[in-house]
Amino acid sequence: MRPLRSLLFVPGHREGWAEKAVAAGVDGVILDLEDSVPEDFKDAGRAAVAKTIPDLRSAHPDLGIYVRVNALETGLTGDDIEAVALPELDGFVIPKFYGPEDILRIDALVTHFERKNGVESGTLEFIPCLESAQAYETCAEVVTCSPRVATLFAGTARDADVSRSIGFQFTPGGQETLFLRSRAVLACRANGKDFPLTGVWQDLKDDEGARAFAEQNRQLGFRGMFLIHPKHVELANAVFSPSAEDVKFYSEMITAFDAAVADGKAAVSYEGMHVDYAHIKTAKDVIAYAEQLGTGV
Repeated sequence: MRPLRSLLFVPGHREGWAEKAVAAGVDGVILDLEDSVPEDFKDAGRAAVAKTIPDLRSAHPDLGIYVRVNALETGLTGDDIEAVALPELDGFVIPKFYGPEDILRIDALVTHFERKNGVESGTLEFIPCLESAQAYETCAEVVTCSPRVATLFAGTARDADVSRSIGFQFTPGGQETLFLRSRAVLACRANGKDFPLTGVWQDLKDDEGARAFAEQNRQLGFRGMFLIHPKHVELANAVFSPSAEDVKFYSEMITAFDAAVADGKAAVSYEGMHVDYAHIKTAKDVIAYAEQLGTGV
């Protein structure tokens, strides 16, 4: 899975809006066929998304392109997948599921329509959305139930499906979802999925709150966020990237340690910290990730 610091929802039936998302600097777009598309526009949404996907891929080869399908319980999932399972697509965002069995059912649908639509078998990946008590309870099984599962999205939205299912009351500080988010990160990291995602921040008037939310999630181990507005793209990309200060700090740590090793030592005091081989592994990981994102110095 490619690094995705920012994934912006785009209503699938709104032609041309995806390019506006790309112009904001997103790492990926989620062409939505679910909640942002009115019931009477589902068919039009599928047609528009099917047209948008190859156009986006041609114009933006490095962009992450995903489609959020309708939940299994709607009976619309198969129609969505049939219309948009295309070679240029990266995968599907899976909403409102209740356990690994649902993921396997969708896997079977995607396998069928990959074959029918001429897509190489097994190439379309999944980002399951943890939006129910059952999904959070089984998240460790969900992340391992299919090789298509690339990561998990830990939903925390106010007054939405997840808060209704679990019964928490949203606060900007996020204490009520700390356990849930931590559980999702652990499930991902323990199973080799290095890019756990979270979101969304709904208060578009509170930019400081959005930044605090992103920074807290970065501290927990998340690598990116789902977004509902382009104004938060730059913020998310910055928070979920190693900063220039980080890169300088860890680069100089490696230099100091290498000098100590050349002098026959296996540890060094750097910026008041004890540094040994374990710390250097972390430093090298940060530098490598910055280079992968193109933000290294």
